[in-house]
Amino acid sequence: MLTRALFIFCLLLTPLAALAEMAKGDAITSLEAGIICPPEPFDAAPAPDTLAGQTHVITEDPPFVSNSQVVPAALGVGFGIKALSDAPGGLPGVIVRVSHPPMGENGRQTQSFITAISGQSPSVTFYQFDHTYELVQGTWTIAAYAGDLELYAVTFEVVDPRLVPELAGACNFAELLS
Repeated sequence: MLTRALFIFCLLLTPLAALAEMAKGDAITSLEAGIICPPEPFDAAPAPDTLAGQTHVITEDPPFVSNSQVVPAALGVGFGIKALSDAPGGLPGVIVRVSHPPMGENGRQTQSFITAISGQSPSVTFYQFDHTYELVQGTWTIAAYAGDLELYAVTFEVVDPRLVPELAGACNFAELLS
């Protein structure tokens, strides 16, 4: 019975993994994607083109707890990209656009904010589930732009946490599986 359940689980997850894509432009020398358990924010920065109106400011880049692009829809979970610019001085004024299934009162499907990508060490950009209205399942894309030039685009698939039980302890959402 357990073998059959595991087989069915793998069949369900395989199409989701196939949807995950990563595209890197010439201005980016390295690109990595995955799931993080974000640290407590140090501060917040204004981000008027987001539902929350602000983004978290952190002092340390969190490690990826998984390099999967299949993300559990659970509060406290984050997912994102670590990118390194080919310009030694980095890329300031980068616009990050997050596209997702409809969320919030108005069914918003995109949010954006401004960041920078370092040329010295990888810079992390992530989306964190802080509110229940954000827990929409489906395809999410995080893309970064310098003007009209796409620097990278990474697709994630946000799923019911029960589909990724191996991540249950990573950001303390095991209680959702019971």
